[in-house]
Amino acid sequence: MSSPRAISERAVVFLIGAVQFVNILDFVMVMPLGPDFAAGLGIATSDIGTIGAAYTAAASVAGVVGSYFLDRFDRRKALAVAMLGLVASTAAGGLATGKQSLLLARAMAGLFGGPATSLSLSIIADLIPVERRGRAMGSVMGAFSVASVVGIPMALKVANWADWRMPFFLVAGMGLLLVAGAIFFLPPMRGHLERKQAHVVSVRELFTRADVLLSYSMTGLLNVAGFVIIPNISAYVQHNLGYPRDELETIYFVGGLVSFVTFRLAGTGVDRLGSFRVGTLGSVMFVTTIYFIFIRLPAGVPLVAIFSFFFLSNGVRNVAYSTLASRVPEQAIRARFMSFQSAVQHLGAAAGAFLSSQLLSDLPGGQLGGIHRVVLVSMCFSLIAPVTFFLVERRVLARDRALAASGAVGAPVALGTGGGTPRS
Repeated sequence: MSSPRAISERAVVFLIGAVQFVNILDFVMVMPLGPDFAAGLGIATSDIGTIGAAYTAAASVAGVVGSYFLDRFDRRKALAVAMLGLVASTAAGGLATGKQSLLLARAMAGLFGGPATSLSLSIIADLIPVERRGRAMGSVMGAFSVASVVGIPMALKVANWADWRMPFFLVAGMGLLLVAGAIFFLPPMRGHLERKQAHVVSVRELFTRADVLLSYSMTGLLNVAGFVIIPNISAYVQHNLGYPRDELETIYFVGGLVSFVTFRLAGTGVDRLGSFRVGTLGSVMFVTTIYFIFIRLPAGVPLVAIFSFFFLSNGVRNVAYSTLASRVPEQAIRARFMSFQSAVQHLGAAAGAFLSSQLLSDLPGGQLGGIHRVVLVSMCFSLIAPVTFFLVERRVLARDRALAASGAVGAPVALGTGGGTPRS
């Protein structure tokens, strides 16, 4: 095994967070920019969800295909290839000339972005011990907050200043710089290849495990619940609620700030209280928030304040489920598991976005009709999710107790919290 570079846990979390920033921003900026590129390319407002679904559907396919080979490579090198493909696809989105070419570019971005996410989370799970993994996951997922605080408002302002194409080119340029830095400093990741020789888990064997199937069910439920709503926020706020386009970035800026704090606190909460309790709290908060946003908007309450709770609740449940899912697989099959997990995640997101486009309709003045049906679907899936949290966590804890009793070692490679090198 090659000698690893000296790197601390904090540096690993920071580098993976930087890579995820580009990956997440590429995805999340498209939906707020929806009304802009819809007008520029002559796309119907109700089809914005379909554009978002192109990415997630392709990422789902990539997750299934990637599960057959991602565990065969050094995770650092595989991540480099995935991110470079994502950067090229993002730039292609800025060159789109119509609905079909934009759909193709977003599908290509999904083909690379999906595996990049599963590889990033696999690296964190490999290198960070389980007792600190919730906090690490929360920090890495803080990239979503940075993308919301800095990235989305920046993309909206740049699009307003130049045109909707420019944000795609800027993100592609940032991606080249951040990916180069992350790949240079990350250590080689080949420990899973050496451990894998003892027993290779087939796809069929993987899907006979109850904890795996429950984890995927949890992932699918949460993503359908979220993405039946998320792609339509920008259009709903502007056209149904009459919120000014020039002030739209304020919602994402404040929501991102809230999420940044939420991810860190939720990660610590998961480490102390468990994913079931934290995830259930997040699910209940999410259902309550979307009820007040889309069905009974309180008079006199600033829209920014209400959407802050939306970002908060969504962040809490996402940290809970990501941390819990990372505990399901063993290290040797982690990328395979995470790749399927990514496939289910994006399939759920694509299903939610596609379902919303079928339930919604275009009304005069650009308003979205049928939003109450969309909210009802989201509520139903959100309220089922805590059951899967409970079942998955119970099985993971039972397995960990059995391993501890037998003296089996299943801990990940450890890193120093302040410095030093990975220890195998």
